[in-house]
Amino acid sequence: MADSITEDGPQASTRFTKGSWKRWGLLALLAVGALIAFVDRVNISSALTVAPFKAQFQLSDLDRGLINSVFFWSYAVFQVPMGWAVDRYGVKRPYAICFAIWCVASACIGLMHALWGLILMRLIVGAAEAVVVPASYRWIRNNFHPNNSGAAVGFYMLGAKFGPAIGAPLAAWLILSFDWRLMFLITGIAGLIWLLPWMLLAKNDLPSKASEAKVQKKTVKMPLLKILASPLIWGTLIVNFCYNYFTFFCMTWMPAYLVEQRGLTLEKMGLYTFYSFMGIALVALASGWACDRLIQRYGRPVLFRKIFVVSGFVIACTVLLGALTDDVNTALFWNVVSLSGLGLTTANNLALCSLTLIPAPIVGRVKGVQNVATALAGGVAPLVTGWLLHATGSFVAPMALIFAFLVLGAVTVLTLLRPEWAPKVPEDA
Repeated sequence: MADSITEDGPQASTRFTKGSWKRWGLLALLAVGALIAFVDRVNISSALTVAPFKAQFQLSDLDRGLINSVFFWSYAVFQVPMGWAVDRYGVKRPYAICFAIWCVASACIGLMHALWGLILMRLIVGAAEAVVVPASYRWIRNNFHPNNSGAAVGFYMLGAKFGPAIGAPLAAWLILSFDWRLMFLITGIAGLIWLLPWMLLAKNDLPSKASEAKVQKKTVKMPLLKILASPLIWGTLIVNFCYNYFTFFCMTWMPAYLVEQRGLTLEKMGLYTFYSFMGIALVALASGWACDRLIQRYGRPVLFRKIFVVSGFVIACTVLLGALTDDVNTALFWNVVSLSGLGLTTANNLALCSLTLIPAPIVGRVKGVQNVATALAGGVAPLVTGWLLHATGSFVAPMALIFAFLVLGAVTVLTLLRPEWAPKVPEDA
């Protein structure tokens, strides 16, 4: 398998036709769905700072850590099953069912009075949200030529990156305006509105009985163990873990770093956090589009994607410069630059690891496997950062570990992401 792997799939046309506008409109809807998912994912972080919420469930610091982590337990466990589901039954209906489940479960947190109920609802939210990434990338793979997927993924990632940027402030505003119970009820129920345009506009891609039988037969020929036998798949797992370790650090510990170590007020902390996540979102969109244009002009999709991915990891390594400086303004500069620079990696890494190098019939399952690494990063980064901070009293050690993971990610892209090592599917698939 060489760079020509991307010659299958939808045509790589750059012209905007009626059909292409519809595709981009549905992609925008998927981006909004990802934004809603992140709002329902991170609103708990604002509630955990509120005294009435902590008193209601009698939460210790250990309990708060538990509440933050349980989402990723079920999220990780259900990645592979959700990937199989969208490969087997299409994207539209599994996504709609899971979307409704997590919105209702998130809203029901506002009705809980016992800790076990709170934990149960978070587990349900995590399990249902596990469909988001496999379904979204399966849809992108089916509707965009891989050579044009960088811009598509970058556009989709606007929702995924702006979700954390606005989720916590929105939850805090709703808590201050009403209370924590109404915050969960409002954010959960309001999200259900998304289902109306999705059900009306998304194509019904549930296979016919004949196609379903054919897909089932081909699925048997490509078991999970055969997918995991590919060195390239393990390379993508390492790259995804390294990338997401940094991003989950930013989602969970950046506010504490800016307030406790850099002395910012809560207002300024929110501003600089927004700058960083806005930066990575916009750079992801621009770099995905730029790489697409280079591929269309010169070919070599794997080569160009790798150049952008490695460049993003290298620029993100400047996070350590921010940690080592004593000057607040310099630290803030590198804080924004490092996360924004990682945007060069964002869309192009996803296009490379989840679309360009992966055969279309197994995109959902592979993305499910890859997102286990993402969930693992989400569980490990906050815990290890807290332990290193407790042991050293400084954010230098946690950021030095981030630096090491970023270097590992870049090296893995160069050594393991080789097209000839991608999983092979039967020719008739």
